[in-house]
Amino acid sequence: MLKVISFTICPFVQRVTALLEAKGLPYEIEYISLKDKPQWFLDLSPNGQVPVLITESGQALFESDAIVEYIDDAYGPLNPSLTPEQKAVNRAWSYLAAKHYLVQCSAQRSGDEVTLNERSVKLEKAFSTIEKALDDAHFFNTGEVGMVDIAWLPLLHRAALIEKHEGYDFLAGYPKLKRWQQHLLFTGLAEKSVAADFEGAFTDFYLSEQTFLGNRNCQVSASADNASTTGSCC
Repeated sequence: MLKVISFTICPFVQRVTALLEAKGLPYEIEYISLKDKPQWFLDLSPNGQVPVLITESGQALFESDAIVEYIDDAYGPLNPSLTPEQKAVNRAWSYLAAKHYLVQCSAQRSGDEVTLNERSVKLEKAFSTIEKALDDAHFFNTGEVGMVDIAWLPLLHRAALIEKHEGYDFLAGYPKLKRWQQHLLFTGLAEKSVAADFEGAFTDFYLSEQTFLGNRNCQVSASADNASTTGSCC
């Protein structure tokens, strides 16, 4: 059986597990702490990062781009009718998503509004670019989930959680992207591809008192009441 080595809130891991879920492939998953990486993991991962996929033959694969391409090659493509040219185009759109996982993580951890706005610039450029490429299909240029959808799912899932808990919408002003987000979330792949405690772990880290987004509602409420904004929400 395939095995994934993971960190609970890693978007690169979710890209891999979402593909496995979309294909209906059974897999095991083991979570590690990135602050205290076990030696056995470092022996498997040349870059010391998750995800790592252990194939059925025991080969350790690293880097999410390589892993998802292996899964699609080894277990049949999600969209078998695509031409080599279309696959190359979709691969490029998938790369665009993965390049912005850490950009989104950084923006979500911003300590103040100025920093959030500064860090969101690159993210907004990516959102603007994909907005222009989207059509009226439920998924990326097709009626069924494909590799581009899988690559963008972590970004869209995390944006949805921020909006759900804090009302801040990273996708405001991008109607096609919002519609795409809704269709992807409706598939259930977002929940299936993360740990049971993912949402709590995500909000604890990105919506803590150390972040602007975590304190945003406190600040708005305190300002309305003409009270100090230095305290906690509780």
